[in-house]
Amino acid sequence: MEISIRPARPADADTLYRMLCDLENTTLARESFDVAFLTNLGNENIHYLIAEAQETPVGMASCHVQWLLHHAARVAEIQEMYVDPALRSQGIGNKLIEVIRQFAQARGACQIEVTSNLTRHNTHRFYEREGFQQTHAKLVMNLS
Repeated sequence: MEISIRPARPADADTLYRMLCDLENTTLARESFDVAFLTNLGNENIHYLIAEAQETPVGMASCHVQWLLHHAARVAEIQEMYVDPALRSQGIGNKLIEVIRQFAQARGACQIEVTSNLTRHNTHRFYEREGFQQTHAKLVMNLS
């Protein structure tokens, strides 16, 4: 199966919404999702990617790059990544990571970070195979 990776466009909102609701196993607030997506598309330090097989979306990833004081450098962070469950372990995630790596390097990032839910053991193994190391714990305070 040949996979192509391209930047997301405004017309991809429905596809990304569906994938991210599946990723998070919830129904996200659609209006807020659209505002966030369309706002972020205009930010040169945020990159949304669509993976396609024969022009059919099969995955997505998002990454942002920002200056962090504790690194005294720019750092990239993968915010979301999704591959159709029926197509996992076929190299789609690897291709998305490679495009993210190129984006991060082009923006001068010193590293790429990713956070993944503790229950996603297969996802953790995937990132480790891609060269990520577990060095931190993420703690969250819910404000709603």
